[in-house]
Amino acid sequence: MTRTTLMLTLAVSSALIGQHAYGDHAADEALIRKSVADYVGAFNRGDAAAVAALWSPEAVYTDPGSGEQLVGREAIKAQFSGVFASGDSPTLAATTDSIEFVSPNVAIERGTAVVKLLGDQQEETQYTAVYVRRDGKWLLDRVSEEQSEAASSNYDHLKELEWMIGEWVDRDDQAVVATSCQWTKNRNFITRMFGVSIGDRTDFSGLQIIGWDPAAKQLRSWVFDSDGGFGQGAWTRKGDSWHIHTTGVAPDGSQSSALNVITRVDDNTLTWQSLDRKAGGELLPNVDEVVVVRQTDAE
Repeated sequence: MTRTTLMLTLAVSSALIGQHAYGDHAADEALIRKSVADYVGAFNRGDAAAVAALWSPEAVYTDPGSGEQLVGREAIKAQFSGVFASGDSPTLAATTDSIEFVSPNVAIERGTAVVKLLGDQQEETQYTAVYVRRDGKWLLDRVSEEQSEAASSNYDHLKELEWMIGEWVDRDDQAVVATSCQWTKNRNFITRMFGVSIGDRTDFSGLQIIGWDPAAKQLRSWVFDSDGGFGQGAWTRKGDSWHIHTTGVAPDGSQSSALNVITRVDDNTLTWQSLDRKAGGELLPNVDEVVVVRQTDAE
């Protein structure tokens, strides 16, 4: 059993999120979601004891290549202790494809997992995880996995924007603008969900999709908002800034354009401004530079 294979399978098989077919398990899914968050947090901070605690006492992992088995929490804890002591600092990402409750106390999850290693090296597997409920807790009991077939990806073109992945917020006395940036499957696109809240009410929201245009040899984006407007943008990098030339169509059919500038200040801070704004043929005032910060788990 290779260290990477074990690490990948154990870590990601806790990502039990999705649809089920055995009755109403909303409360069970909530418990499993909490377990997922705990597992990912434990893995990424290198806490072998916390990782092992999310497995059942008799849990078994079988390596699909060698057939070697790792049995029980103590064996899992020992293996992870060695992995985390290596100093390689792997990071984890997982996508759940399906979930099925085969009985009130047994659930099966299938998904895709990616472990990013040193540099840009990463490994991807397709996994199946069996969970059992013990004393009100959903615990990982069995795992099987296999290497994923190579998939087409535009990651090399988009990796310069990887620092944007996560949750961001800009707030003042009047409103809060929250943005969530995520990879799509195979890292072919980045999605940015945004919402503007005034008090406890969401006043405006939308979706932006960023991807690589192989014909134009350029990053492009497409945006759709809750009022029915839509637009597109062409991205050009200039130092630490991205200049995005946008055009759009409002719900009433009028057209707009602008130059939006996103500048990376550091890993947790960016600035945004909008220049040369036009709507319906009229020139609008520029939007001054706004500071946007990464939202922490505590916030």
